Amino acid sequence: MTSSRSRTTSRGWARTSGPDSGSRPPPDRSRRLLPPDDLPPTPAPEREVRHADKGHGRLEVRTLRTTSILTLHEKWKGMTRGFEIIRERTIKGVKTVEVELGVTSLSEDEATAADLLKLLRDHWKIENELHYVRDVTFLEDACRVRSGAAPQVLAALRNAIIHLLADSGADNHREAIELLQIHPEKARELIGIPHVE
Repeated sequence: MTSSRSRTTSRGWARTSGPDSGSRPPPDRSRRLLPPDDLPPTPAPEREVRHADKGHGRLEVRTLRTTSILTLHEKWKGMTRGFEIIRERTIKGVKTVEVELGVTSLSEDEATAADLLKLLRDHWKIENELHYVRDVTFLEDACRVRSGAAPQVLAALRNAIIHLLADSGADNHREAIELLQIHPEKARELIGIPHVE
């Protein structure tokens, strides 16, 4: 499954200057990949799901619609459906709308619209948790290393350490780090270095 976030705006595109002004022409809709122009206005109930979450001072409503009508499907081997997810967030009375489009190889028999919405939410939950640990516990955003391949190498090391700490038996990453500082022999054991007397 793959998706692409789109930017949202409160204004529609409109030509603001004459044809000879040198401005960009409007986009060629015949080359647009998603969504196809001939989507049915109201999808069947099994092709649409709506879910609302309320908490922490915000209301978030997600609507996911699927379609088996794909334009330029020959460029996407194995893709069987497209989807659109609309996220409407209201925080302190301010409403924002985000639209994301994607394609998936999962057929309707393999995943309903509700299943796709759950898969997308689970993906972002895992991503958000990993980034939180990397930033809060390992202070990744505070790291001043910016040149060459060093940032990627440090990110890979942080990821490896996070996965190693999961096997430490501690309740959280901070506790695991403290435990391994107190018992360095357990740290060596985690990375496979034999105990030397």
